[in-house]
Amino acid sequence: MRRIFRENGLSLVMFGLFALSFCGQIVTGYRTFNHDQQDHNQPETTLGHYLTSGHFVEATFENWESEFLQMGVYVLLTVFLRQKGAHDSKKFDGPEPVDADPNDARVQPGVPWPVRRGGWILKIYQHSLTLALFGLFALAFSLHALGGAREYNTQQKEHGSEPISTVKFLGTSEFWFQSFQNWQSEFLSIGTLVVLSIFLRQKGSPESKSVASPHSDTGGD
Repeated sequence: MRRIFRENGLSLVMFGLFALSFCGQIVTGYRTFNHDQQDHNQPETTLGHYLTSGHFVEATFENWESEFLQMGVYVLLTVFLRQKGAHDSKKFDGPEPVDADPNDARVQPGVPWPVRRGGWILKIYQHSLTLALFGLFALAFSLHALGGAREYNTQQKEHGSEPISTVKFLGTSEFWFQSFQNWQSEFLSIGTLVVLSIFLRQKGSPESKSVASPHSDTGGD
């Protein structure tokens, strides 16, 4: 167990924090939902029913959507764009290991099997990170729309209005307000990290340049 944690500690702690936070969201969201039901003279719901409700699905996936979008966009933009002094930026001049042609390493021991296989499998594999992130974004976006439409129609019913389809909900300002309020915060946070990493340091973190590095290091001339 000690070896497992030593080799996988970062992911285990992050997913552990996710699980705790997710449980907290479920408990507090369930209570909030039932309080709202009481305020509108509606019967309380069970936890199982709540987990399939528009209230829960919308709140969950509108946040996941923005996270996967900003990660996918950031990974893709770092292929083409530079930021002088930023830790995650490639240098302006000279070759980078990440730009090396994987076909040149096909016979090397220990390379992933898609590299050895080559062809269309390698074509997909060499873009698999962004494909996975944008795929998760598309899935979360779709579930946000489905859950959002369900929650929107619940409110429509309470106000005596007609329900609408998920496709029509995608055209409402409500849906895009929910999306943009999350997207803008994600892009702000990642942009802030890029700029702060030029001037600030965290000793011992691979996400930071070494403490004594000049501000122009990484992405510099």
